[in-house]
Parts: sequence; C-alpha cells; structure tokens
Amino acid sequence: MFKKAPSLTRLALVTTALLGATLANAQEQVVNLYSARHYQTDEALYSNFTKTTGITVNRVDADDAGILARLKAEGAASPADVILLVDAARLGKGDADGLFLPIKSAVLQAAIPAKLRARETAEGTTWFGFSTRARVVVYDKLKVKKADVDTYEELADPKNKGLLCTRSGSHPYNLSLFSAVTEHLGEAKTEQWLKGLVANMARDPKGGDTDQIKAVASGECGIALTNSYYLARIMRSSAPEDKAVADRVGVVFPNQQSWGTHVNIAGAAVAKNAKHTANAIKFMEYLASPEAQNYFANGNNEWPAVASVKVSNPALQAMTGGNFKSETIPISAVANNQLKVQQMLDRVGYK
Repeated sequence: MFKKAPSLTRLALVTTALLGATLANAQEQVVNLYSARHYQTDEALYSNFTKTTGITVNRVDADDAGILARLKAEGAASPADVILLVDAARLGKGDADGLFLPIKSAVLQAAIPAKLRARETAEGTTWFGFSTRARVVVYDKLKVKKADVDTYEELADPKNKGLLCTRSGSHPYNLSLFSAVTEHLGEAKTEQWLKGLVANMARDPKGGDTDQIKAVASGECGIALTNSYYLARIMRSSAPEDKAVADRVGVVFPNQQSWGTHVNIAGAAVAKNAKHTANAIKFMEYLASPEAQNYFANGNNEWPAVASVKVSNPALQAMTGGNFKSETIPISAVANNQLKVQQMLDRVGYK
C-alpha cells in the first residue's frame, strides 16, 4: 500500500542525478578566459575554437597587472581557467606568485619551442608563449645614422646624447628588454648601460610605444624603443599622417652581429584554481594550431611561436626583409630577472 512514497523518492533521486549530470555537462562546455589581448581579430580566434569544440569562451578583459591582481584577490574562488598575458615579465610574476597550474601536454611541448615556455618541472609546465614581437629601435632618418644605433649598447653611447626617448623604464616591455640585456652583459655592465640610457634621454620617459615613434617622426627625439607591431600598424595604415610617420622613421633590429634582437611573447597559462582544467588545456592546444597561430600573428602584426607556421605580413616583411636574428636565451630566464632590474632602474633614476 505504501510504495508510492519510496517510488517518488527514487524518482527525485534519479531526477537530481540527471540534473547534476546535465549541469556538469554544461560546465564542461565552458572555458573562462582572463585576457590582456584586446584585438578585434582575436574574436575570430575564439569563435572558431567554439565552432570546432563546442566549448564557449567567456572572456574578461584587463591589462596584465590588473589580471594578476584580480587572480590574487579572488583566490580559490576565482572562475578563471586560462590566463592570457602579453609580456614575459608578467607571466614570470604570475608564475612566481603561484597563480598558475603546471600542466602536461604533449601537443604544447611539441609545438612551442623550449625557449618560449616556462621551465619544465616534474609537475609540468606553467606557461607557454603563442606569439612573438621584437623590441626594435626606430630612428629619425634625417638626423641619425643607422650604423649609430644598430645595437642596444649604442643607445647608451655618448654619441647619442639628447636623442633617446622611451616609455617608462618600469613598463613590462622595457623590463623584459633590460632583463634580457642582464642575461647577456651581467648585472654590473647592465646597470652602467641603464645609467647611460638615462644620460642620453631627450626628455623624461612618457607615453606608449606609438608615442615614441611619433616623437621621432616629429623631431622631438632622434631614436626610440618600440615593439615591432606598433610600427607595423603605422606602416599598414592608410591614414596620411601615419604614412608621413612611416616615411620619416627608419627601423633597426639590433644586435644582428652579436646575440640578436630581443623578442618578447604573448603567452597563456592555466589558472591555479581552474574549474575546467581539461577545457583550459584544450584551448591552449588550440592556440598552438596553424589556424590560431595565423590569427595570433596577423591580427596584431606578430610572429607565430610555432616555427612551422609561416605568416605573410607585408609590414613585417618590409621591416625585416623576411628574416632576422633573434636572441636565443630562454624567456623564462628573462622573466626571472625583473626584480633585480627594477632595483637597478631605481638606483640610476630611470623613471
């Protein structure tokens, strides 16, 4: 007589189990991305991943520092699965702060060169680079000889006094360059070099890389440091004012006769408290695919991290003639030097 209640109980249990399975399945179709890349072309990158895998990409945009601060504040409650940053120094900082999860992926190990990823440990690898950009020198073709600025060391030479413009020395792009120079020259010589840069400034550091290029074109500065993609954007622009800038400035990929030009990365890591780890790894493996590498590179005038992927970009071709020598030191070593470099900058008064 009284079997109805147990039947309802079993039905409730089955229903609950089915709902739980449905929710779990829904969760498996999501990856939460914290991204410091803010390029429209990346939209196609993410939508194609969803079309290919059925996994929806939920994106939060911020700069590198903001993302790392948010991860710290959120702690174990963070919904982030993948962290996408645009500088090796910040990737190194996140790694040092324990914000990334070591992962093991045969796909990523095979695709991404060892020098463009974190050092491998028994637990796995914490971050991987997916595109590269060069830290180049632009110069005023009317005032400066290319031969006088074809190495990073020459930027500190007294012959270039009053000509140099840069953004803040503590900006991650400069921190990464200065950290690389530390690997090549050692700490003592690098600090003297930084002191020479300060002595050669045309004005106090300010603005971004595009501002430095335009300052050279206007005659305010004679030479400046910039990431290659900022110049490529100007070169590819149809605006008359940009064409005038591109015509006025020359570009040097420094140290072609020695250690090679400094190269930085955009890279990604799985968040330490990721709730969708398998999807996060799948997303990062997708970023190493030829299709994604083309989006990564052409969308922001960068070079692919995967050596087998060849990208045709007219601005990059014009800048390099098709190829250039890049430094071979591991990006992970560059990331690890940032604290000592910041201390040097403070000592020499590099603002």
